[in-house]
Amino acid sequence: MRDTNLALELLLRQFLAELAAGPRGYAATMEAWRTHCPRLAVWEEATERGLVTLSPGRGGMREIEVSLSQAGRDWLAAG
Repeated sequence: MRDTNLALELLLRQFLAELAAGPRGYAATMEAWRTHCPRLAVWEEATERGLVTLSPGRGGMREIEVSLSQAGRDWLAAG
């Protein structure tokens, strides 16, 4: 169980570090993480902890942007 938690924390750090470079489209974010296992667990963990935010992109609601929340920036800085 401990190894699973560590793996999830490391994947979460990698996911948030990618978002730290700037907002990404929702579809592009899901595509980039589609081959990573467990993508869904990382996504769920990030959203449940409030580490990411979703907002309308430049094309409106057709392209939702995923970005770090303040909590996400704080989490990365603390690690």
